[in-house]
Amino acid sequence: MCTPVWGETIRVATYDVELSRKGPGLMLRDIQRNDDQTQAITQVVAHIAPDILFLQGVDYDADLLGLKALRDRFSEAGLIFPHLFALKPNTGIPTGLDMNGDGYLHDAEDAQGFGQFRGASGMAVLSRWPFGEVRDFSGLLWRDLPEAQLPRVADTPFPSQEAQAIQRLSTGGHWSLQVIPPNGAFTLMLFAAGPPVFDGPEDRNGLRNADEISLWHHLLDGKLGPAPEPPFVIMGGANLDPYSGEGRRHVIADLLADPRLQDPLSDAGATVDWKEPTPGDLRVDYLLPSANITVEHAGVFWPKPPDPDAALLEHKTTPASRHHIVWADIRY
Repeated sequence: MCTPVWGETIRVATYDVELSRKGPGLMLRDIQRNDDQTQAITQVVAHIAPDILFLQGVDYDADLLGLKALRDRFSEAGLIFPHLFALKPNTGIPTGLDMNGDGYLHDAEDAQGFGQFRGASGMAVLSRWPFGEVRDFSGLLWRDLPEAQLPRVADTPFPSQEAQAIQRLSTGGHWSLQVIPPNGAFTLMLFAAGPPVFDGPEDRNGLRNADEISLWHHLLDGKLGPAPEPPFVIMGGANLDPYSGEGRRHVIADLLADPRLQDPLSDAGATVDWKEPTPGDLRVDYLLPSANITVEHAGVFWPKPPDPDAALLEHKTTPASRHHIVWADIRY
């Protein structure tokens, strides 16, 4: 087991910035224009000042031009991230099949993960320190996950046997990414699960969301290759609250209760504002260090008036994101 000792804390953060746009290149255009949302996101990130930042809701391009442009905005605000990492997400990858059972082909719902174009709403990491070993589980077929819960209607695979034969588990992606600070490496286990809604009585999206979360249990159990050695941090978007909203809430509750992990934000409340009356404020964004990590401080940045920091969440009335950045200061 890797047991480095380093007196300095590391601030890690996860943030679904909802910067994805309706077509390729549009996010890059808006970041280069420094539009109001980009400025609001930059304000939030600069205020939290993480050493390692995991983003969801950023469009992917092969040269990482959009990510580099966003990194440049952060740099202008005083945050320097020399190291960037992103892989192509499953969103927008065409399948040629009806993947949601609506009788139509070539819709955004018929991609491996919901997306109007390849790379829509992807994931990315910005870091002060270089990266090491990478394990990408994004290509894992849903049916190949141990104990997979595949949708069925009247004992028939839904939407079809052909669709289930090619359907990947990850909506966006699942990565295991090593980061190497000065005195020892640790591993980030990163994901962006799809929502457990927008389906029918077969509960296709609910089942998939649950299995996307369950992947981490199977990885920790050594059922998907070598189990990760601590220290590590699971973080990202589960799209599931343990107490409220739709979905198989026991799955995220089970992950939060795993003794190999700790939940430093169990009392922090919601992380997203999806407006009232439904579904409202929910906890769907998570940062779960391994049990051997010391968490010095942790929080969800969601100041509300009259707190003057509340102004950082928007620029000229444009909000940074409905999600709020989740952060922790860790030492191992």
